[in-house]
Amino acid sequence: MVTNNPIPAKGGSLIGATTVNWEDVYKGPNVMWRVPRNIHWGDNIVVREDEIAVFYRDGKVLAYLDKPDRYALTSMNTRLVGGVIQALSGVRQEAEVYYLQKRTLDGKFGSAEPYVFRDPDFGLVNLRVFGSYRWHVAAPDNFINQFVGTFGAVTTGDVEGRLRDQMVILVYNTLGKLKEQGTRVTDLASSLSTIEQAVLGFAPQHFAPFGVEVQQLQGLSINLPDDVQKAVNTRSEMGVLGVNYMQYQAGQALTTAAANPGGAGSLAGAGVGLGAGLGMGYGMTGSMQSMYAGGGPSTPCPKCGALVPPGTRFCPSCGQAMGAPSAPAATGAPCPKCGQPAPAGVKFCPNCGASLAPPPPRKCPKCNQDVPGTSKFCPNCGAAVGP
Repeated sequence: MVTNNPIPAKGGSLIGATTVNWEDVYKGPNVMWRVPRNIHWGDNIVVREDEIAVFYRDGKVLAYLDKPDRYALTSMNTRLVGGVIQALSGVRQEAEVYYLQKRTLDGKFGSAEPYVFRDPDFGLVNLRVFGSYRWHVAAPDNFINQFVGTFGAVTTGDVEGRLRDQMVILVYNTLGKLKEQGTRVTDLASSLSTIEQAVLGFAPQHFAPFGVEVQQLQGLSINLPDDVQKAVNTRSEMGVLGVNYMQYQAGQALTTAAANPGGAGSLAGAGVGLGAGLGMGYGMTGSMQSMYAGGGPSTPCPKCGALVPPGTRFCPSCGQAMGAPSAPAATGAPCPKCGQPAPAGVKFCPNCGASLAPPPPRKCPKCNQDVPGTSKFCPNCGAAVGP
């Protein structure tokens, strides 16, 4: 980073000239270092194998040296640094020198603000992305012009902060392109490798203006809100087990009951033990349906999803038509409309679909007392209250 470290001891071919080099003690993890004072005619610039020396003045890069050597800023070295010599010729002409690392550096990124992903199943979902990447300076002139000239960066932390923000923007842009191609929230977890490759594919055009090349992206993580993540996990389990939502819920309930010694622990003798798991739970669903129906498997209502006993033509919960009966219905109270017996506890007649709820109470026209909806005479005065 830019520091105010002292200049090494004087030396060189001219009186008063200074030899400038980036000491190891000043490097560390820093990508750049600014020489604390401007260099001028007669100074010597030392460039090592993993370094680049960039000359900067008046808001732009004059030239840079990327070959290891000792460069004397005199007319004797005009062939190597002619552009700099020409710029520094004259009275008190000076320039800043920035050293840059050639080696690959590591960085991390994470989103401060969520990315709103519009999903056809879950609606607007807030996503957050995290990961790490490897990068290096590919174009020293672009790098200094952008970070020093445009952004006014003075430390490596400034550079890393800008690159971190750009990485998040790049990942968000890539997710937007993938969304346009049909990618859904449920596809993200299984597509992280594809997303990483897509990000790397767009990286050159995104980072070229900054003089930076992103070489590797790793550890990409896309976090979903807890409720959406839970729904995605549930859908994934349903797909693996090959069941619908009602069957999944029934299996979950049976598994929970089997694990509760104070509740349905007696089911262990019927094959639902502590080690039965979801698979046995779903296997028991048909048995429980048979017990409810009095024989034969029940079927879910196409409208509300409730389990409908065999032999019924209308759903007892919502009245939806179920088709022709395949077995006799369970006996119970007769339907007030068709007279057929209906199972206890149902809300609609399985035979004709009529409501089995008792009619609301009425007022006696003579004594004004409440009369049950099924009564034809007032229990208080005996007056007729209608059919």
